[in-house]
Amino acid sequence: MKRDLLCMTAPVREGFDIPCHEIGPRLSLPGAALVGGLHGDEINGIFILSRLADFLNSVEAGKYPELRLVKRVLIIPAVNVLGVNLRTRTWPFDKTDINRMFPGSTNGETTQRIAYAVLEATKRAAYRIDIHTASTDFEEIPQVRLHGPSEAERVTARKFGLPAIMERSLSPVFTTTMMASWKVWHGQSFVLRVGQAGTVQLDHCQRVFRSLVSFLGKVGILEGVEIALEDEEICYFDKASAFRVYAEKAGTFVSDRQVGRWVRAGQELGYIYDSLSGNVIEKVVAPVAGLLTGIRRHPLLFEGDLILRVNKKI
Repeated sequence: MKRDLLCMTAPVREGFDIPCHEIGPRLSLPGAALVGGLHGDEINGIFILSRLADFLNSVEAGKYPELRLVKRVLIIPAVNVLGVNLRTRTWPFDKTDINRMFPGSTNGETTQRIAYAVLEATKRAAYRIDIHTASTDFEEIPQVRLHGPSEAERVTARKFGLPAIMERSLSPVFTTTMMASWKVWHGQSFVLRVGQAGTVQLDHCQRVFRSLVSFLGKVGILEGVEIALEDEEICYFDKASAFRVYAEKAGTFVSDRQVGRWVRAGQELGYIYDSLSGNVIEKVVAPVAGLLTGIRRHPLLFEGDLILRVNKKI
């Protein structure tokens, strides 16, 4: 069933709705709640969740007789609907970040009311999943992010089958995120980071879509899913495992390397060219042997810009 999580009015334009899909048995609390588009440029997550909603609605309609939803799934593909419409990361009217407005308020600013509605809809789910991307300049490997995880969350994270699990402590600064508000409630909470903002990267999206369907099967929400054997190792990384390379000079960065590849220490991964003369001014090499988990995709660099991240296996 598709419903509107929130109906809002806006100046000098028609009103807008934040769509929400509730699929499966209605009498129980959600088995899983999935949220995307807290930022309006995170198109990968919006695409993945809209396709997942379509697929699960088809399951409920009987189009896949071998599959059965035994627990309710709640999907909010895009929270920042106006940001998506206007191709902006933040809320268009006052440039606020919705993911800094939690737990929200029924009497606050528009973004606070949106945050409150999203939290109320999702906080009681057994599994809560927030899908993000990196910036428009940077691409990241599809991964599970854990923030101050419990042992149960560490175990469950492997059920996504994504190639990397990255653990971070809960931030003492960013206490108004959706993740921070989720962590107060019983249940398990995860962030999936998928690729680069501002675009649909189909390979990443298909991989994460399959990951989510498999996850719903493994945790007993979707019966009848054929669980494929993992064809690659799942690597667990903590914060200390990340080695970053920053630009020593400004210029044009060019690389044909793909995220998710293992690299050798000292391996050449790209070049910085003088933007006007065209000569190579810096070779960019892997700082350690490990997994290339992120790389810059916008070619123009300032000195000090992040170019790539390699995670060393623990």
